[in-house]
Amino acid sequence: MELIIIIGILLALLYNFVNGLNNAGNSVATIVATRALRPFHALILAALCNIAGPFLFTTAIARTIGTGVIKSSALIPETLVVALFCTIFLLIFFTAEGFPISASHALIGSMAGSSLAAFGFSSIIWPSAGMIHDVAMAGLAGAAAGALCLSVIFRILNGPAWLGAAAGAVGGFSVIIVTLMAAGSLKITGLLAIFVFLVVSPVIGFLAGFLLDILVSYIFRFSRQSTRNRIFLPLQVITGGIQAAGRGANDGLHATGVIAALFIAGGLADGFYAPAWVVAASALAVGTGTIFGGWNVTTRIAKGITRIRPLQGFCASAAGGLVITSLTITGIPTSSTHIISGSIVGVGATRGKNSVDWKVVREIVTTWIITFPLAVTISALFYIIISILLKIRLVFPGFSW
Repeated sequence: MELIIIIGILLALLYNFVNGLNNAGNSVATIVATRALRPFHALILAALCNIAGPFLFTTAIARTIGTGVIKSSALIPETLVVALFCTIFLLIFFTAEGFPISASHALIGSMAGSSLAAFGFSSIIWPSAGMIHDVAMAGLAGAAAGALCLSVIFRILNGPAWLGAAAGAVGGFSVIIVTLMAAGSLKITGLLAIFVFLVVSPVIGFLAGFLLDILVSYIFRFSRQSTRNRIFLPLQVITGGIQAAGRGANDGLHATGVIAALFIAGGLADGFYAPAWVVAASALAVGTGTIFGGWNVTTRIAKGITRIRPLQGFCASAAGGLVITSLTITGIPTSSTHIISGSIVGVGATRGKNSVDWKVVREIVTTWIITFPLAVTISALFYIIISILLKIRLVFPGFSW
């Protein structure tokens, strides 16, 4: 096995470790916020469920990462190593700053950037015109229906109709896309899925958390707070574990997909191949990273967005876990960060707009938006710089840096 393949495998596992650091807050935020478990115990639970996740669900995410975005001819060891290095840098930087980012978007963006620098635009698997047309038509129909319905409701409630129309358009777009995909009537793959689910993931997380909180709160509307706490504290631990398993199946398989791509690039496999030891090592890496959790990120999600009580924590975890698991099975590398943060905002919004710190939400959303283009830019520039330095070394053998 060539040295660069070994380096790539080690970087892929390091990426999963740092991914666990950044996204630990996703798995334990609600549990920590309500003190259902002590922080370290919550991290242990999340880590164990992260490790179990890839073995409980499909490896579709790994296949999407490894073969669904970049053409196999452009996935050479050099581009993959550069992509992994740049992704790790971004994850470490944003973890230190306390911002949860999408590791999948950072990784795919970095892979796209290094491939573009090496082979140009032909290296990317671009969506077909038919797929774009289908998504546009379905999305416009859903957005129009949602905007009409919510604008009418807001007007009846003496609220701003424009706000209802805007919220309804985003919600309608997201609901129709997910519904049609679940029914098998709409297929979205590759980069188009990444961009579409940048909007869909947090919105679906928000809606799931919002609606489940309203339902559960209505059912227990006559119960005392102490009774709710006794019921939902243990339930929250269970749903938090399920959520962590779904996240492990999604994020834990990122490194598996990259390592499989390295095997293809190095001539060690003819097609997508993920040995059991690769899946196990990837899962263990993300689980270990979760144990060491980035507390700045955890604190921002657990306490910065909204106040979370056991009932809200249960609803956020249950809704987030259900959405993550459902999307993971489809093979879409959606962001667990987007979904879980969205569900937390959703349960907070049931108590009124002033119950959510929208400044924190705006900061987090801004980070999500810039992640992909930032990853593409940094990775492309880094690959170009490395290429120039190597050419200088070939022309001037005595040159050193």
